[in-house]
Amino acid sequence: MSETTPLDIAHAAMEAAPDDDTLRLRFYERLADGELFLALDSEPGAAEIAPTIFPAEGARFALVFDREDRLAAFAEGEAPYAVLSGRGLAAMLAGQGIGLAVNPGVASAILIPAAAVDWLAGTLAEAPREVEEVPEELTAPAGLPEALIAALDTKLATARGLARFAYLCGVTYAGGRRSHLLAFIDPVPGAEPALARAAGEALTFSGIEAGVMDVGFFRASDPVAARLAKAGLRFDLPVPDSPARGQCAAPGMDPDAPPRLR
Repeated sequence: MSETTPLDIAHAAMEAAPDDDTLRLRFYERLADGELFLALDSEPGAAEIAPTIFPAEGARFALVFDREDRLAAFAEGEAPYAVLSGRGLAAMLAGQGIGLAVNPGVASAILIPAAAVDWLAGTLAEAPREVEEVPEELTAPAGLPEALIAALDTKLATARGLARFAYLCGVTYAGGRRSHLLAFIDPVPGAEPALARAAGEALTFSGIEAGVMDVGFFRASDPVAARLAKAGLRFDLPVPDSPARGQCAAPGMDPDAPPRLR
């Protein structure tokens, strides 16, 4: 029996409560965060790929699977494929009029129309504001839904090695503006955009409407770091098995440089 994947779990929860927008958003988040196997018509080139297009319901869909063995079972043997992050795949297909046929032949099979792929790519491209103001007052976070705390915990677990840890706290800036601040401590140089994007996605996919959260980056030696530690809720980021880099190197894993369609 095939192992149950995070995408399977998110899909089953979404199907069990079709009117729950939060569960639907959570499914799309798992799709974006996951590693996907894209079926190809031919072996991939250095920067171009030719996805296998599956026609259904008068539309076009690219075939993707969240496990290599699922793709092999569907193809009944070896088949060319490319490995991409879900966010990289959405960026590549955006505006192409191509949807996603996800996991055909298994329980989590779903057809995602092109319009939904475009929405996902646009949502993933957004990022929260990066704070340039100096916090005047820091307090414990208050009034935040548990859904957001859980979303941050899950999301930051995927930011392996990009920073040592993060603090979530309430903040008041000079001039009186109040917000919540997610402060990353000792980020890897160049990782700031990825961390800001992860924070924004946690907020978006938690289902909180009109939510606002600032993002800041600090060194452990900064005077404000001790204040953050005293007031904030701490999230530890996993330590990588090898030295972290600010950007993904594998083709298709960087949403800012997805492969081209051919």
